[in-house]
This record gives sequence, C-alpha cells and structure tokens, in this order.
Amino acid sequence: MNRYQQLAQKLAEQIRSHQFSPGERITSTRQLAQQHSVSMGTVQRAQQLLEDWGLIEARPRSGYFVRATIDSPLANGDPLPSHAADFEPTPSLVRNQKMVLELVQRASQPEVLQLGATLPDQFYLPTKALQKSFSATLRNQSANAISHQSINDQFINYQFINYQFPPGSLALRQQIARRMALSDCVIKAEDLVITNGCHEAILLALKAVTQPGDIVALESPTYYGLLQVIESLHLKALEIPTDPQQGVSLEALALACEQWPVKACVLVSNFSNPLGSIATPARKKSLVDLLASHQVPLIEDDVYGDLSFDGRRPAPLKSFDQTGNVIYCNSFSKTIAPGMRVGWIAPGRHLEQVTYLKFTQSLASPSLEQNALAHFLEHGHYDRHLRKIQAQLCGQVNRIRETLLGHFPAGTQVSQPKGGFVLWIILPEPFQASALHQKALQHNISIAPGELFTNSNKYKNCFRINAAIPWTKRLHDGLILLSELVKSC
Repeated sequence: MNRYQQLAQKLAEQIRSHQFSPGERITSTRQLAQQHSVSMGTVQRAQQLLEDWGLIEARPRSGYFVRATIDSPLANGDPLPSHAADFEPTPSLVRNQKMVLELVQRASQPEVLQLGATLPDQFYLPTKALQKSFSATLRNQSANAISHQSINDQFINYQFINYQFPPGSLALRQQIARRMALSDCVIKAEDLVITNGCHEAILLALKAVTQPGDIVALESPTYYGLLQVIESLHLKALEIPTDPQQGVSLEALALACEQWPVKACVLVSNFSNPLGSIATPARKKSLVDLLASHQVPLIEDDVYGDLSFDGRRPAPLKSFDQTGNVIYCNSFSKTIAPGMRVGWIAPGRHLEQVTYLKFTQSLASPSLEQNALAHFLEHGHYDRHLRKIQAQLCGQVNRIRETLLGHFPAGTQVSQPKGGFVLWIILPEPFQASALHQKALQHNISIAPGELFTNSNKYKNCFRINAAIPWTKRLHDGLILLSELVKSC
C-alpha cells in the first residue's frame, strides 16, 4: 500500500472513531505533512482519496471538512439480516427469468438512468489506455501479415482475422497465469481456457460436471445470471442462505450436501452480487474443504475480486484448493470493458472436456480482443487502472449509500460492501420493490427488484442498484425521486 493510502486509512479511522466531528475542519495539509513526515503531495493525494470515499469535502479557501452527514444516525445503518433462518432445502427448476432481458435492454437506452444492470459506466473504464493497446496490436500484426496471391484477388492474412481456437491466445493466458500467481493460485498458461466472458465460463463448467435434472447449490440471494444459466441447462437450483458479511452459510451448505445429491456449487467468492459479502480466509478454507469432502465441484465466480476498496486483492477460493475441486471462472467485463466479452476458466481435471465444449459451443473467442488485452496487461495498464478505480468506486458506493439512507423511509437497510460496485437495499415491510421497479421505469429509472435474485418467493422488499455511475445532478435527482416513489409502494 502506498504512503498516501496508508495516511488516508489513518485519517479515515480517526473520522469514523469520532476524533473529528461532522462539519469540523480536519488538520491542515502542512500540519499533516509535518506530523506524518510525508510530502505535501502525499497529503494532497490522501485528501483526495478521503474525498473519493465520501468522508471529507473541500471548501474554497478554507480547507477540508468532515462531511456533515457522515455521522448521521442512518449513515452506518443496522447490519443486514442473515438469511440463515429462511433455509428451505428444496431444489427446484428455475423459471421465469425473462424479466432479466428487459432489464438489460433498458440499460442500453440513453434516456434511462441505468441503476439496474451491473454495467460500469465508461467513466470507470480505461478507454484511452485500451485504445493504445488495440492500436499497438494492429500495428504489430499488420507488420507480420503474410500476403497470399490468388487468381483474382489478394488476401492479407492478419493474425487477428484468424480464429484462435481453444484454449485461446497463449500471450493472454500467460499474463492471466502471472496475475493468478500473485493470489497464490498455482496456475500455468496451459491450465487456462479463454471464454466469451465469465458467463460462458460458468456455463462450460456446469456442462462439464452436471446433467439435466441435477441439483446445483447457489447463494441466496444470488446473481440472476447464474439462475439464467441454471435454467438454460435444465438444472435444479438449491438456494443456500447467505450472510451479508461472511457469505454463504457453511452449516446450511453442509446440511444440503447431506440431504440432497448436490452435483455442483456456484458461488461469487469476493464482494458477491448482490450482497457484496466476502468471507474471511478461514471460512473460505472451510468452504473449500467442506465441498471437497462431499466431492461436490465448487465453481468460483471471481469477477469482482480485483475491485477491493483498500487495494488489497482478496484471496480466491482457488488458492485454498488442495484437491483440484475448484473450477475458477473470471473475466475483464467488470474492470476493463463489458463489451469485449473476454473471460477465462481454470477447469482443473476437466480441462480436456471444457476445451472441447468451448470449441463446440462457440468455436473461438475474438482474436483481436485477446491480443489487445495481453498487451494491456503486459505493459502495466491494468494495475494503474485498478489503483485509480478502486478509490473512485469506494467513494461512489459510499456516497450513493449515504444518499439512500438519508432519504429513504426509516428502517431502510443498505449493504456496506468492501469492494465491487453493487448495493443491496432492504425496504421496511410492507414496501414492494417490484412496484417501485415499475414506477421507476415510468420515470426512466432502472433498478433490479429482489425477485430476480431468487427462484423462490423471497426478497420482495429488496432491490439492487449499480453504483458504478459517476455522480451527477441526474443521478442525485434520480435517487431522490426513487425515495419519493417508494412511499407509494
């Protein structure tokens, strides 16, 4: 962690422990530099980080002040309730996920304030650096092009025009393997298969270890994309209650494995969607050992793992795997560019089968995108980008959370994730999130109602929003309008 990040953490702890009161001016830049033996530039970067986190605000010619609302009675909120008491160990076929298509189609309409689908705004994407990688890739491949003369025309065979059949670009797989090694995952390039996003990776993993009618354990609430995959494969979902802080209930999962012939378990391991939960390393190890003991393949979705607010990458479940039971899935959709659709899977002992399934299902993943991403990673653009957006997303999540708690009805609860960019909101009974969803659409605001995140009759008073949207008057006004609309639901 850099010096300015360390200083920001110290100041944040002082603010949260009430050493500075709401509205109070914090120590001046010069004094902070002297007290902590750092440069003025280091202090200024720390102040900017605190401002991004929503803890302080700048006042012209006066300095920095603790935000007046940071210590409001609702700012921290009550802890979200655990769903362990709602455990209903009954697997069922997944149905009625068509609402998801309407949700994502709305996301592409410019007049809609897109809070429903988890698509990061372009503001949080490395557009310029990515353009440089694409340009460099095109130049390099054009220089190596081979000309072929035929009778009537000339065909130039660029590398990016050709298929890169499974397992995909070696250069990209080498870069991914190096990154995974930093998280204590011993993965070689030849252990990886490039996919069309994490969605396809999970689909391939499930095809490799299940048959139609099999039971798959999921978090509850769970990411609706997983329910769509389950539905498309005609599998049965067994929802396991999940704690908003610690993740899936190990006790409930153990009971499920004893009661039912569970064939696979799919979990979002870090900053889960929609709760934002993350287990401790000890619980992660226990989870991996539990499923290994029952010989239930664990399919890990780790798409948010690189978006930790404190800059420290949490360990994947795969790093605790001693038996090869964890199938690791990830992508760059949440961090670099959703539309590139480049992900990967480390299928372990199912490598040969997954490689063949990838070939029969989609033949290959786009070549140009793979090579450009390899260049992007190799030249350090990704790490620089992550350092920037981790602080930005932290500040935006906190600011939106604070606004929701300050304007929604008393008793509203909002998750407090330590990474990612989704917020889970629980409205007090008898408010209905589905009614809010419909009313909001009439005002060109999209949210994701709680019923999408389950195959059962739960979470009707819950909804999820995407916080990866830059703060604007439109966003502020939209959140205030939502708080007004909910009162009629």
